[in-house]
Amino acid sequence: MKSDFAIHELERHETKDVKDSHINGELTVVWRDWDEIINQPKMVYVNIINPKQIKGPHIHKNRTTYFYCINGEVIIIVKDKEGNFHELKGDSRKPKLIEVSNDIPVAIVNPTTNISTVLVLADIAWKPDDNEMENVTFENYDWDKWK
Repeated sequence: MKSDFAIHELERHETKDVKDSHINGELTVVWRDWDEIINQPKMVYVNIINPKQIKGPHIHKNRTTYFYCINGEVIIIVKDKEGNFHELKGDSRKPKLIEVSNDIPVAIVNPTTNISTVLVLADIAWKPDDNEMENVTFENYDWDKWK
């Protein structure tokens, strides 16, 4: 049985200048076709979350979604099939790919005073009017702690 969600540690590699080999940055591997983490992504988009804002919660009925915070910090709140809440931290300084299975409700919180940016990959592409997403509520969840 597949888990409701997973966290995948991502590879980081320093990059070097072509002339003198000084370190000029880094790259993070999010997806390779041979990693077998994601079933061939069918949709990739960037999600911007304004400071102190919440997106969701909602359910994607058919797709598995993968979140990678590329700038700032977010909390991915997942409600598992047993009704338990899990707060998964995405942080651009500590790259992780957070996987949420289809039919599992999720919300994204930006707890900071800066804009956060999340790269989202999905195994099924969104189409207008396909009714694949459903807004839900997280009853008994303490939303006030993010104010």
